[in-house]
Amino acid sequence: MTNLIPSLASVSGRYDALFCDLWGCLHNGQTPFPAAVSALRAFRAKGGSVTLLTNSPRPRSSVQDQIAAIGVPDDAWDDIVSSGDASQYALLSGAVGMRVHHIGAPKDEVFFTDLPADAHDPLQITRVPLSDATGVVVTGLRDDTTETPDDYRATLLMMKAQGLPMLCANPDLIVDLGDKRLYCAGALAQAYEQMGGTALYYGKPHPPIYDLARRCLSERMGKDDPAILAIGDGINTDVQGGIGEGIDTLFVTGGIAAQAFGPNPAQPDPSLLTAWLAEQRLSPTYAIPFLG
Repeated sequence: MTNLIPSLASVSGRYDALFCDLWGCLHNGQTPFPAAVSALRAFRAKGGSVTLLTNSPRPRSSVQDQIAAIGVPDDAWDDIVSSGDASQYALLSGAVGMRVHHIGAPKDEVFFTDLPADAHDPLQITRVPLSDATGVVVTGLRDDTTETPDDYRATLLMMKAQGLPMLCANPDLIVDLGDKRLYCAGALAQAYEQMGGTALYYGKPHPPIYDLARRCLSERMGKDDPAILAIGDGINTDVQGGIGEGIDTLFVTGGIAAQAFGPNPAQPDPSLLTAWLAEQRLSPTYAIPFLG
């Protein structure tokens, strides 16, 4: 049974660390949420550790620059672990071969340039046209402000004909940029799988990103088994991933699924929430309208 709580502080004393989603929980792509920032600061002030666990396809340094640019203060968190980080390790280990074609925006080029220094025996990866590729890396749509997955149907069909695996660097299907809904790399991966193609995932809800986050957390805290609370607005990413890892979860109802819980996102209807969670067949430990 999911417990609808008024604030993070009402349960945070039970946990050593947070795995907190970014988009939809801490910011909306344009500005940070003050209450969320305050809640994370308060958790850290009491000795807790905050890892921003994001399905961004960009590596940690780029995510840090991105959130700083929109005003997220660096005293609200301790570390960042991204789907981009986990996907880079997979890329360098040969998950989709050594000749890869990239689908994504120019802003995501950092995925191929800011590579982890501690990758073991990394392969030499070459960027090639689709016709010469052994696999495809998708970081997102080339222009997510105007395009939809339908614009990539011909490309996906060509990939399927060539039997190319897809490395999806961001399993999210959608995000909300302010009031505008955008498609993510996960939407292309979903369309590819519906065609019978193979997509590989390393971000939430899949284990690689959690393995990386746990390793970083243990090294930072010097504690092998800290009590962790996973926070997010994605039922099939943040919540499903946390449950799969045996981590307590806090579902933010005022994010991408807000319309399912009534007309006022700040006051989700408990009966609608219960029914919706039953449909999802997932039961987060807690739910909260907005992180605060």
